[in-house]
Amino acid sequence: MIKFFFKCGLLLSALFIGVLLGMQYANEGIVEMKGHEPQKFTSPVGVSQDDEGNVEASFLGHEVESKSLSEKKAELEDMKAFNVFSSIGKALANTIESITNEIVNFIASLI
Repeated sequence: MIKFFFKCGLLLSALFIGVLLGMQYANEGIVEMKGHEPQKFTSPVGVSQDDEGNVEASFLGHEVESKSLSEKKAELEDMKAFNVFSSIGKALANTIESITNEIVNFIASLI
């Protein structure tokens, strides 16, 4: 039994080292393919705060706008967005709710 655990531990260690080496090799390949020096990579997500306390965010070089929830809701209503899965889910929920109410009312009438 001890030999089995030793072999398993040895195998797991070898595989772990292989994964780490593979990740390092892949990283070097990506750097060579893009033609960047490792020091020249920029962060894909940036968040900064100015002196007034306003927070500015950027994602992949594009500025992210901050909107309130009501503004987003109004914008979606203006677009007349329709989600098929959402409407199917609502219909299914209403159906299950009505069936459950009927079952509960039936059982309550028996008692």
